[in-house]
Amino acid sequence: GALKKLVIGDGEARRLKAWEEMACGIGAGTISATVGSPLELIMIQQQRKGGNTIQTIKNIASPSTATRGFVGAAVREALWTCGYLSIPPIVRTTLREQYPETFDSDQKARVPAALLGGLFACYLTHPFDTIKTCMQGDIERKTFGTLTDTAKILFKEGSIPAFYRGATFCYGRMVIAVGMLDFLQLSTVASPTHPIPLNSTPKSIKNKG
Repeated sequence: GALKKLVIGDGEARRLKAWEEMACGIGAGTISATVGSPLELIMIQQQRKGGNTIQTIKNIASPSTATRGFVGAAVREALWTCGYLSIPPIVRTTLREQYPETFDSDQKARVPAALLGGLFACYLTHPFDTIKTCMQGDIERKTFGTLTDTAKILFKEGSIPAFYRGATFCYGRMVIAVGMLDFLQLSTVASPTHPIPLNSTPKSIKNKG
């Protein structure tokens, strides 16, 4: 909401342009990483070493450790949020306006929108998520150092496929999540990047009639 207002100002409500939608998604994701990255660091450390939450927080309570993996998390969240919040509405609207006979309802356009949104969110973010997870699992830096050092090690271990371990299952999860979120946005409230209700017929389609 705040990013949307920043983009369109206090003027008349309008549908955001594609680049504006993507910028809002990327901005929101990047901001969310400031909270998400430290929480994931705590989770990964507990999964690897056990112990309670308080003890884990004490173990990472230094700036260099608490922010470990943040860049990877920020890039992942930026692209992931763009993929599930921005891409589906763009794809759905484009399909309805360019191919109105085939996609004569939002329900028909939602499936390819979810598939493409999930594809974008998964395969662009997965390498950064893999690097981030390796870094946060090794806060002692015994194997993995900086983001670029970690990327070099992974590439040496298994080339490009090393960055996409588990990506297929991640994609399936994201398609379902993106489809559900897009359905809820469409059925209950307007999208955060769409001040105009999405279940209304695009003007370009009405005009063609």
